[in-house]
Amino acid sequence: MKPLPELMSFLEGLPEPHILFDTQYRILAANAAYRRQFSPQHSVVGRTCYEVSHRFSVPCDQAGESCPLARSRESGQRERVLHLHHTPKGEEYVNIELAPLLGATGQQAFYVEKMEALRVAQDHAAAQGLIGRSPAFLHMLGLVARVAPSQAAVLLLGESGTGKELVAHAVHEASHRAAKALVPVDCASLPENLFESELFGHERGAFTGANSARGGLVEAASGGTLFLDEVGDIPLTMQVKLLRLLETGTYRRVGSTEQRHADIRVVAATHRDLDRMVAQGRFREDLYYRLSTFPIHLPALRERRDDIPLLTHALLSRVAPQRKLVVSSGALEALQAQNYPGNVRELRNLLERSALLCDGDTLEASHVAQALLSGRRGHSSTTPVTVAAATPVASPGSLKSVATAALQSMADQHTGSRAELAAQLGISERSLYRKLQVLKPKGGA
Repeated sequence: MKPLPELMSFLEGLPEPHILFDTQYRILAANAAYRRQFSPQHSVVGRTCYEVSHRFSVPCDQAGESCPLARSRESGQRERVLHLHHTPKGEEYVNIELAPLLGATGQQAFYVEKMEALRVAQDHAAAQGLIGRSPAFLHMLGLVARVAPSQAAVLLLGESGTGKELVAHAVHEASHRAAKALVPVDCASLPENLFESELFGHERGAFTGANSARGGLVEAASGGTLFLDEVGDIPLTMQVKLLRLLETGTYRRVGSTEQRHADIRVVAATHRDLDRMVAQGRFREDLYYRLSTFPIHLPALRERRDDIPLLTHALLSRVAPQRKLVVSSGALEALQAQNYPGNVRELRNLLERSALLCDGDTLEASHVAQALLSGRRGHSSTTPVTVAAATPVASPGSLKSVATAALQSMADQHTGSRAELAAQLGISERSLYRKLQVLKPKGGA
């Protein structure tokens, strides 16, 4: 069955990139917007959509990806997915919306895909924002893509160091408010007596030291996005004032009776368990529901270990920009073995220490092991780091067992003085002595 010329003409005039393909995944048409953005030099007509988008030899759902066509066949309706799509600039995240078209028999005969490239993330190390391609990361990013164009309040939930501020920026950048400001409010650092004036502003003479009128952060965010970071730390007395802003869209400066209108979109974030805080009476239930119109869980780094190589290369380019460090496979295995309670922030710190301990051009597992030894102790469950000639560890243990294995290896190989070994590890000679005493029953030093 051939598509009607009127349909082809209609797609050609659409401003967004569109392609039309049949039930066998063959592309029948690509409009001018698609050709300009995704394939300016080569025609995609006659090729399959999965080969063009992913360089796959089989449909997406047979290659571990989510296939909108397969989902549309099951649901019989429009479907949306987030995909990595090959472009002249490399792979980019693309939000795909697929609509089935019925033939004369009432069965699905053609499919129209609209594609919208996202500016919020990339899958490679050159990205300066969100980075990843693991299923957990893509699920989170798909939620960002869905909610960003709306006006819904977004609540970002996740452990410390998972990148909540980056996701808030992503929501803002993919919204219709991107041309205006994103104004962050660090709720944890604002004293209770200053919270209201910082947020809403104050009039001259409103309190001691208010020598002139000043607008607050809500006014600064006018037309844009107000990012309430660590919203779980807002005192109860201030929560009601924030609730009034969210419910009515109005506020008053401190010392004023004038009602002001707030043209803002609110994104909030917290690492706290707000459900438990509500149950304990430490967080207002009505405020919780106002903030959590669209909650997004940010996966911990241990939930997206496949992204650690991508993050490693990106973070090294930031912590050691003048060096073109190569990361050995052993170092990557060591990095992926950690559980990272501090998440991406912890990974960055670990990489910065490892880079400082590396004199050459290749970051080895031994450098990672040294960096672990000089970091926090006993707070992270992890599998043992494998380093050359390390003493085997019988089963997965704590970070202490990782450090012990690494220290045993280094003690066995070191031929200099104890002071030199302590300096190499970045610890005191006394600390080294205590650690070596622990190793003695195992045949160490």
